Amino acid sequence: MKYREFLKDKILQIVLLMFAVITIEIFLLAYRVDNFIRIYIFISIMGMYLVGLLIEYLKKKKFYKNITVTLDELQEKYLITEIINTPDFIEGKIFKEIVEQIDKSMHENVNKYKYLSKDYKEYIELWIHEVKTPIATSRMIIENNKNEVTKSIEEELDKLENYIEQALFYARSNNVEKDYYIKKSNLKDIVNECIKKNKNELIQNKIQIDTKKLGVEAVNTDAKWIVFILNQIIQNSIKYKSTKIKIYSEIGKENIKLYVKDNGVGIKENEIKRVFEKGFTGTNGRIINKKSTGIGLYLSKKLCDKLGVAIKVMSNEGVTVKLVFPNNSFNEVLQN
Repeated sequence: MKYREFLKDKILQIVLLMFAVITIEIFLLAYRVDNFIRIYIFISIMGMYLVGLLIEYLKKKKFYKNITVTLDELQEKYLITEIINTPDFIEGKIFKEIVEQIDKSMHENVNKYKYLSKDYKEYIELWIHEVKTPIATSRMIIENNKNEVTKSIEEELDKLENYIEQALFYARSNNVEKDYYIKKSNLKDIVNECIKKNKNELIQNKIQIDTKKLGVEAVNTDAKWIVFILNQIIQNSIKYKSTKIKIYSEIGKENIKLYVKDNGVGIKENEIKRVFEKGFTGTNGRIINKKSTGIGLYLSKKLCDKLGVAIKVMSNEGVTVKLVFPNNSFNEVLQN
């Protein structure tokens, strides 16, 4: 707040005061009051008023400057009402009361939508668990009635289960820390679990899996979530016409790297940076797999960030996805 702007805002008061003082001076002149007294009255009235304006300006400047500085330093700016002191001038008090009312209303609305979101999330999770029962029953029926038709149905059930699992993990992705358990897990067991989940589709699409260079290293992570992440990667390899998927590991000084390399259509170089964007499918994705949602890698990146696992995608004669597990689960993930 500049003093010139403050005075400009008070211009009407100054004009009215000047008019009142001049009127007083005219009356004093009519009564032949001594010049010294007239000048003293004029200077004292205007002087005291300007001093009052200066004090008011300094109070307001200090208050609003404090708000501005505090607001710049705050990460959660909505907490400003809990930090600023109540000023000793009426406009400031009114301003603070208004902001407090806005803040209260905002919190009430946020809590309302939090409740609705939580309620919807719980419903989705319940629905997912319920829908697994008819799928399991369908698999039992298929098992007792093996033929080409039921085989095709089973393949569609595999896809359906993958989408259901994706929905479940998506619903939980914002609160991963409440649903994971970090412990030493065998990397080869995790990979084998993922291959087993995709066995039918891999066989149907005649995709060769090479795990010769995959070690049995133990990594600090949650096996369930990593299986899900690997599943998204392998599903992409299946969708984008791979005939061979090579899975191998490397032991580094500070970390263990897991690579999943396929020979599919790959990703255009100018699109690599966007593969983790929600809903991004890329040029090849729109051509080859028009029903692709672009959710798999988005979720994988989100979950990796929560688990402290680095993920990187490279494309050269297919796609290579690298997962980097730190030797210590609480260490910073090294991506080199």
